[in-house]
Amino acid sequence: MEIKANKLVVLGAGWLGHALCVSAQKVAWQVQGTHRTDVHEFNFERQFALENGQLVHQVDLQDAYWVCAIPPRSRYSESNYPETLTAALKLSKELNAKGFLLCSSTGVYDQEPGVYSESSEISCTNERQIKLYEAEEQVLEQDGKVLRLAGLLGPNREPGRFVAGKELNTSSEQVVNMVHQQDVINAIFAVIEHWNTGQSIYNVVNPAHPTKAEYYALKCAEHGGDLPRFTSNDKAERKVIGSAIEALGFTYQYGI
Repeated sequence: MEIKANKLVVLGAGWLGHALCVSAQKVAWQVQGTHRTDVHEFNFERQFALENGQLVHQVDLQDAYWVCAIPPRSRYSESNYPETLTAALKLSKELNAKGFLLCSSTGVYDQEPGVYSESSEISCTNERQIKLYEAEEQVLEQDGKVLRLAGLLGPNREPGRFVAGKELNTSSEQVVNMVHQQDVINAIFAVIEHWNTGQSIYNVVNPAHPTKAEYYALKCAEHGGDLPRFTSNDKAERKVIGSAIEALGFTYQYGI
């Protein structure tokens, strides 16, 4: 697959953003990935931070695609995420960005049982939903696009290690909505490649939806950990569908 775009700014070069930067460099893109400090370990790293309400940054790529990969639940996003996003959108426009893509979360959907797609209504009944939805609207109003990511797994982020021996405040019969890091990266490239023809919002969720009891039993067995305990065994299926993005030629290639 040949992608003609060759410049990328990644806002938040953390676990997902760093891997995206590395993947883009491997196919000869010019890349800048941001951190809050100006201490750089990799050649693509640049500072991007709000200090006393003022933007301090080293980003200067013209005519690039921008991807905001700051985790919605990170300490950074909990503090000044809206302001950071506003500053990023403004700077991206000044640098003639070709497009701005926000990595959001399937947490924007209601937590009630049901099947959720990109067209599902969002009630905004809790603070997290409101923050996610407002961030999405901020980007969409600037003709950007949104990827709603399921729970992430991949290198150094294995679910079996996180839940072993813990009590989980959920039903054992609830299904999982997960996606592998590399599938997310491939989805980002697919959206960029079809920027002018694709939808404004896509879910990125692996089509497999085992129950949490089944899933975590398998993951804990793989890592030799104790099984987690669940607060309920009630049937409570909340499933997010991620098939719409396959219309772009994208396919889920990595298991969960």
